[in-house]
Amino acid sequence: MKIMREVCQGVEAIFQLLYNEFRQSVRASDQNCRDVAARLADEVSRICNESSRIQTSGDVESWAHTLATHRLKQVLSYYKLGSQRGRIELQSTLSAIVYRYITPPHAPASYQARLTLIEDFLQGFYVEALNAFRRENLIDASYRPRSLLELAEYMAFTERYGKRRIPLPGRRSQQLIILRAQTFSQQQPPETSVDMDTAAEGATPESDTNWNDAAIQQVREMMVASEPEPLEANLRDTVIEELLAYLEERQQHDCAEYFVLRLQDLPTSEIEEFLGLTPRQRDYLQQRFKYHLIRFALSHRWELVHQWLEADLERNLGLTPWEWQRFQTKMNATQKELLDLKQQSCSTNEIAQALGCTVTQVEKRWFKLLELAWDIRNSSVSGSGASQDE
Repeated sequence: MKIMREVCQGVEAIFQLLYNEFRQSVRASDQNCRDVAARLADEVSRICNESSRIQTSGDVESWAHTLATHRLKQVLSYYKLGSQRGRIELQSTLSAIVYRYITPPHAPASYQARLTLIEDFLQGFYVEALNAFRRENLIDASYRPRSLLELAEYMAFTERYGKRRIPLPGRRSQQLIILRAQTFSQQQPPETSVDMDTAAEGATPESDTNWNDAAIQQVREMMVASEPEPLEANLRDTVIEELLAYLEERQQHDCAEYFVLRLQDLPTSEIEEFLGLTPRQRDYLQQRFKYHLIRFALSHRWELVHQWLEADLERNLGLTPWEWQRFQTKMNATQKELLDLKQQSCSTNEIAQALGCTVTQVEKRWFKLLELAWDIRNSSVSGSGASQDE
């Protein structure tokens, strides 16, 4: 009886913590905050009760507080992003995890083909996550998120659900979403998914739900609800997509995978584990990626990258007046003429004719100029730094 009373008190304390934070941080009804807080508190309590590691730690209360705080931060993060940007964040996070595991069958793993497959895979995974959310919270099968807070709760759950570690033979484990992606990519029989459902949830899985189901459709509509997206975000997404396409076109698939993982701010150790590399191999890959990144930024799509960085020609390549003056002093007559023609929006062919050189030579000279501006922009403006450049 005493233990039961202590457990109830612990759940109530976690609930109050979550409820109070939601009331202060979100614009949702009181009942909405209570419902979400109660579900999260029950989840934390369930994890603490079922985990032998937590039970034997001697500090269950501390564990519960840590788990509750982590879930609170996740939900509030998605809430602040909103439906549109929250969906993009979730899609980006999960895509980075499964990117290297989904490849088109019997076809080259092109960027566009893989992107389409990942989109198809994740649509089905969102359905599975919603079913798991209903099942684990013991709520009606017709439930779907109706408010922004509930949608944030669902997206945070989906991220955690995908990252669950599933035990494998040989004392190994793997994230659930990776196992799902491997099954999807290999087109394995449905029985494989049933086995993994049982391992993941410890219960008999429900029947598959079609993505066009009305409830699922409403969730999807909420996630892509019309919400103006900043121009900066659009440019960033375009830069990312074009850089990935650039790497794939040049058969730099490992660099593309490395870039996707870097976008998630993963620690070096996790990146090495994902890619199956030693520290030395990862360092070599990093240097090769850096080389291609510079080529992309200063040559292949310099206009797009510099516009995103607010360092285009209209902004003097992002240089301050002092740096721009320094940039001018380092150019010879031909480079100054090249810059002047670029500022007049002349085409590469027109510039080649004006300078009496080939198109390739124009591109190489412009690359050098952009590289010079890049170095000045990122170097120290101290007197010692200036002397080193001389």
